Amino acid sequence: MKKLKLYLDTSVINFIFADDAPEKQRITIDFFENSVETGRYDVYISDIVYTEIEKTRDLIKKKKLISVINDYNLIRLPGEHDEEVRYLSKIYIEKKVIPVSKIEDALHVAYAVVFQIDYLLSWNYKHLVNINREKKIILINKEENYNHFFRIITPIEVAYE
Repeated sequence: MKKLKLYLDTSVINFIFADDAPEKQRITIDFFENSVETGRYDVYISDIVYTEIEKTRDLIKKKKLISVINDYNLIRLPGEHDEEVRYLSKIYIEKKVIPVSKIEDALHVAYAVVFQIDYLLSWNYKHLVNINREKKIILINKEENYNHFFRIITPIEVAYE
Protein backbone atom coordinates (compact mmCIF):
# COMPACT_ATOMS: atom_id res chain seq x y z
CA MET A 1 0.00 0.00 0.00
CA LYS A 2 1.21 3.49 -0.88
CA LYS A 3 2.23 5.73 2.03
CA LEU A 4 -0.05 8.63 2.77
CA LYS A 5 1.39 12.07 2.17
CA LEU A 6 1.11 14.63 4.97
CA TYR A 7 1.79 18.36 4.76
CA LEU A 8 2.64 20.18 8.00
CA ASP A 9 1.87 23.81 8.49
CA THR A 10 4.10 25.75 10.86
CA SER A 11 1.75 25.36 13.84
CA VAL A 12 2.51 21.64 14.04
CA ILE A 13 6.24 22.25 14.36
CA ASN A 14 5.62 25.10 16.83
CA PHE A 15 3.58 22.92 19.17
CA ILE A 16 6.57 20.73 19.94
CA PHE A 17 7.67 23.67 22.10
CA ALA A 18 4.23 24.83 23.32
CA ASP A 19 4.72 24.54 27.09
CA ASP A 20 1.54 26.60 27.53
CA ALA A 21 -0.55 23.88 25.81
CA PRO A 22 0.76 20.64 27.33
CA GLU A 23 -1.89 18.33 25.85
CA LYS A 24 -1.33 19.52 22.28
CA GLN A 25 2.41 19.54 22.90
CA ARG A 26 2.33 15.87 24.00
CA ILE A 27 0.21 14.87 21.00
CA THR A 28 2.57 16.72 18.66
CA ILE A 29 5.64 15.07 20.16
CA ASP A 30 3.92 11.69 19.93
CA PHE A 31 3.07 12.41 16.29
CA PHE A 32 6.71 13.13 15.48
CA GLU A 33 7.97 10.11 17.42
CA ASN A 34 5.32 7.60 16.29
CA SER A 35 4.54 8.75 12.77
CA VAL A 36 7.33 10.89 11.38
CA GLU A 37 10.42 9.29 12.90
CA THR A 38 9.19 5.80 12.02
CA GLY A 39 8.65 6.73 8.37
CA ARG A 40 4.99 5.74 8.46
CA TYR A 41 4.12 8.72 6.24
CA ASP A 42 5.84 10.91 3.68
CA VAL A 43 5.88 14.27 5.46
CA TYR A 44 6.20 17.55 3.56
CA ILE A 45 6.61 21.25 4.23
CA SER A 46 6.95 24.22 1.90
CA ASP A 47 8.93 27.43 1.74
CA ILE A 48 6.05 29.09 3.62
CA VAL A 49 7.07 27.16 6.74
CA TYR A 50 10.57 28.62 6.46
CA THR A 51 9.14 32.09 5.83
CA GLU A 52 7.01 31.87 8.98
CA ILE A 53 9.89 30.52 11.05
CA GLU A 54 12.06 33.41 9.86
CA LYS A 55 9.55 35.80 11.44
CA THR A 56 10.27 34.26 14.87
CA ARG A 57 11.99 36.92 16.96
CA ASP A 58 13.37 34.50 19.55
CA LEU A 59 16.60 33.27 17.94
CA ILE A 60 16.85 30.20 20.18
CA LYS A 61 13.31 29.13 19.29
CA LYS A 62 13.97 29.82 15.61
CA LYS A 63 17.00 27.52 15.73
CA LYS A 64 14.94 24.81 17.47
CA LEU A 65 12.20 25.02 14.84
CA ILE A 66 14.72 24.65 12.01
CA SER A 67 16.34 21.72 13.82
CA VAL A 68 12.98 19.91 13.90
CA ILE A 69 12.81 20.16 10.11
CA ASN A 70 16.34 18.82 9.78
CA ASP A 71 16.18 16.19 12.53
CA TYR A 72 13.00 14.62 11.16
CA ASN A 73 14.03 14.96 7.50
CA LEU A 74 10.84 16.75 6.52
CA ILE A 75 10.61 16.90 2.73
CA ARG A 76 10.69 20.43 1.32
CA LEU A 77 8.36 20.81 -1.65
CA PRO A 78 10.06 22.28 -4.72
CA GLY A 79 9.21 25.75 -5.97
CA GLU A 80 8.43 24.53 -9.48
CA HIS A 81 4.68 25.16 -9.11
CA ASP A 82 4.88 28.52 -7.32
CA GLU A 83 2.71 30.33 -9.87
CA GLU A 84 -0.01 27.67 -9.62
CA VAL A 85 0.19 27.72 -5.80
CA ARG A 86 -0.14 31.53 -5.70
CA TYR A 87 -3.08 31.39 -8.13
CA LEU A 88 -4.99 28.84 -6.05
CA SER A 89 -4.25 30.63 -2.76
CA LYS A 90 -5.65 33.87 -4.24
CA ILE A 91 -8.88 32.07 -5.12
CA TYR A 92 -9.28 30.90 -1.51
CA ILE A 93 -8.90 34.51 -0.42
CA GLU A 94 -11.08 36.02 -3.15
CA LYS A 95 -13.88 33.60 -2.26
CA LYS A 96 -13.43 34.56 1.42
CA VAL A 97 -12.68 31.03 2.57
CA ILE A 98 -9.45 32.26 4.14
CA PRO A 99 -9.06 35.90 5.30
CA VAL A 100 -6.87 38.18 3.21
CA SER A 101 -4.66 38.77 6.26
CA LYS A 102 -3.88 35.03 6.42
CA ILE A 103 -2.18 34.57 3.05
CA GLU A 104 0.28 32.08 4.58
CA ASP A 105 -2.63 29.81 5.53
CA ALA A 106 -4.01 30.01 2.00
CA LEU A 107 -0.56 29.19 0.65
CA HIS A 108 -0.23 26.15 2.96
CA VAL A 109 -3.51 24.79 1.61
CA ALA A 110 -2.58 25.55 -1.99
CA TYR A 111 0.79 23.80 -1.66
CA ALA A 112 -0.88 20.71 -0.26
CA VAL A 113 -3.51 20.68 -3.00
CA VAL A 114 -1.21 21.40 -5.94
CA PHE A 115 1.27 18.71 -4.85
CA GLN A 116 -1.55 16.19 -4.25
CA ILE A 117 -0.89 15.78 -0.55
CA ASP A 118 -3.52 13.66 1.18
CA TYR A 119 -3.72 15.52 4.51
CA LEU A 120 -2.76 18.98 5.69
CA LEU A 121 -1.98 18.87 9.42
CA SER A 122 -2.49 21.96 11.52
CA TRP A 123 -3.40 23.13 15.01
CA ASN A 124 -4.96 26.27 13.50
CA TYR A 125 -8.66 25.77 14.22
CA LYS A 126 -9.63 29.33 13.36
CA HIS A 127 -8.45 29.40 9.75
CA LEU A 128 -7.75 25.80 8.71
CA VAL A 129 -8.98 22.86 10.81
CA ASN A 130 -12.67 23.50 10.53
CA ILE A 131 -15.18 21.26 8.75
CA ASN A 132 -17.04 24.16 7.14
CA ARG A 133 -13.85 25.74 5.85
CA GLU A 134 -12.57 22.37 4.65
CA LYS A 135 -15.83 21.78 2.75
CA LYS A 136 -15.52 25.18 1.01
CA ILE A 137 -11.89 24.51 0.13
CA ILE A 138 -12.76 21.12 -1.35
CA LEU A 139 -15.55 22.71 -3.43
CA ILE A 140 -13.14 25.33 -4.77
CA ASN A 141 -10.61 22.61 -5.50
CA LYS A 142 -13.18 20.70 -7.55
CA GLU A 143 -14.17 23.88 -9.42
CA GLU A 144 -10.49 24.36 -10.27
CA ASN A 145 -10.11 20.69 -11.31
CA TYR A 146 -8.09 19.57 -8.29
CA ASN A 147 -9.80 16.26 -7.62
CA HIS A 148 -7.18 14.49 -5.51
CA PHE A 149 -8.49 13.36 -2.10
CA PHE A 150 -7.68 16.07 0.47
CA ARG A 151 -8.46 16.69 4.13
CA ILE A 152 -7.36 19.15 6.82
CA ILE A 153 -6.82 17.48 10.20
CA THR A 154 -4.92 17.81 13.48
CA PRO A 155 -1.92 15.65 14.40
CA ILE A 156 -4.04 13.67 16.86
CA GLU A 157 -5.71 11.91 13.95
CA VAL A 158 -2.43 10.35 12.82
CA ALA A 159 -0.37 10.29 16.02
CA TYR A 160 -1.68 7.05 17.42
CA GLU A 161 -2.00 4.02 15.17
